[in-house]
Amino acid sequence: MQTIFDLHRRAVDAVRPIVARVGEADLGRPTPCAGWDLRTLLAHMIGQDHGFAAAVREDVGVEAFAPREHEEWATAVVDAFAAADPARAVLLPEFEGRRFPLEMVVGFHFLDTLVHGWDVAASLGIAITYDEDLVAAVHEQARLVPGGEARTAPGAVFAPALSTEDGSRWAQTLAMLGRDPHWAARSPAHQP
Repeated sequence: MQTIFDLHRRAVDAVRPIVARVGEADLGRPTPCAGWDLRTLLAHMIGQDHGFAAAVREDVGVEAFAPREHEEWATAVVDAFAAADPARAVLLPEFEGRRFPLEMVVGFHFLDTLVHGWDVAASLGIAITYDEDLVAAVHEQARLVPGGEARTAPGAVFAPALSTEDGSRWAQTLAMLGRDPHWAARSPAHQP
């Protein structure tokens, strides 16, 4: 049976080639993340990698999760999770300073990695297909994300859930997290 650590490592491996396709000319492209272009999304992803890697080693402030310029950090977060003390509750300042078990923290980053990987692919206009076991696991993680007012508050981690007629597990996962599974970047010529 695969652990969340194995699934997380595979998620990072699946997203790495998607991010590698981003060129300098792509950085201004819109993304499914409201108000974020691709440059902002990548900076957020890298900041999250830095923050999670730091948080599993020691208590850190919210500044550890701050967006950063493009650099390779995906491997560092995988290594940090593997080396972390499984008995230590991890402080996540972005979650109102609450502490979580390590496996839950890895699950948070697992979900973030796959969803943002899709965001990058959608921004680039490329189709991606994750392995079905990754999709099944991230679907279960998405079901645990709280709904309600937390989704409409300023700085909410996810938008309110959407409904979708698409019955695929991946489309349902994206919709649960407030993403339109059929989102596509509109070229400037087609924007109102």
